Amino acid sequence: MRSLFFFDTMLTTTIITVVYWLGLLGVLVSSIGLIFNGSILVGLATLVGGAIAVRIWCELLVVIFKIHENLQKIANRE
Repeated sequence: MRSLFFFDTMLTTTIITVVYWLGLLGVLVSSIGLIFNGSILVGLATLVGGAIAVRIWCELLVVIFKIHENLQKIANRE
């Protein structure tokens, strides 16, 4: 519990996973809305493009925090 309150461990990978699934849900809802409003091609493009965009964004965030973790390990060795 101490490590949580003093920021010794990072919770962001868990949070990013939740954000990823919420983002995919948002893309799905948006795509379904577009498809039912008659924009079938735009809805399908939003589904594919949005899913890829959410994945890339979340992977970039994970990479940033993994770099931070590795830099912390290097700093603790010295």
